[in-house]
Amino acid sequence: MTDANGIRYVNESVNAWSLPLDMRSAQEMFALLLETARYDERIRAVILNGSRANPHAPRDLFQDFDIVYAVTEVASFVENPQWLERFGELMILQTPDAMGAAPPRDSFAYLMQFIDGNRIDLTLHPVAKLETLRADSLSVLLLDKDGILAPFPPPNESAYFPKPPMAKEFADCCNEFWWMSVYVAKGLWRAQMVYAKYTLDTIVRAELAKMLTWRIGVRTQFSKNVGAFGKYFQNYLDAREWELLLQTYADADYENTWRALFAMGELFRQSARAVAAQFDFEYPQRDDERVSAHLERVRRLPHTAQEL
Repeated sequence: MTDANGIRYVNESVNAWSLPLDMRSAQEMFALLLETARYDERIRAVILNGSRANPHAPRDLFQDFDIVYAVTEVASFVENPQWLERFGELMILQTPDAMGAAPPRDSFAYLMQFIDGNRIDLTLHPVAKLETLRADSLSVLLLDKDGILAPFPPPNESAYFPKPPMAKEFADCCNEFWWMSVYVAKGLWRAQMVYAKYTLDTIVRAELAKMLTWRIGVRTQFSKNVGAFGKYFQNYLDAREWELLLQTYADADYENTWRALFAMGELFRQSARAVAAQFDFEYPQRDDERVSAHLERVRRLPHTAQEL
């Protein structure tokens, strides 16, 4: 089928994953990306970013092709998206720069998932503003028609290393963690599971992830990349910490969610104390004690209670 923009997708009436399509190899994909650039005069350079540029990233079949096309102008590509057809049968396409109230940007990204399993995250970036791309330490220059780019240093993960926290960042993280833990307890006591799970797994967990990142940073001298959404946490936590982190994930059972909340508190406490000791920060012990006691009280509170 073809959508309103003229982009061709696999026939929606067919179970796409049952189609006898072989997954194109990395060599085929790179050849396609470079051939497209060579024959389009608007495209002047090609840069590879992301995990395929990272010599330390594990290799697997789900790695994206994170590509930047340096172009003379962006508008003509966006106005006529049929040029994307050459990359293959799309399963789904996302254009984040055209979604919702996305602020205007000079660049324009196409996130393309193909039926054969490959994915290309392709960004069009104006040649006139190429120097802004040098901040990404995972960059490999694949094509430069005009010699417009100075050589990139060997790709490395330095741009993705965590940064040591400032005292206020640390204090804010601790405050938000313990403050929002009270909301989780309230939701569980009210039997509002969706509210409790959202608060626990979105807000409170985000502060835990931040503290774990700093804890790992202390342990590794802030020289390791923990990956998007902490996907490499397991590589840098000890066995006990990792097991405790797994215990923070619960199903929709109320008692299991209570246990997950307390496991989260224990892991946060251990990590925050280690970070505080490293940087001579003050850990809010009194907040921890008072909130933890409140959580225990609410956990035991009958649902018919009229007062704490």
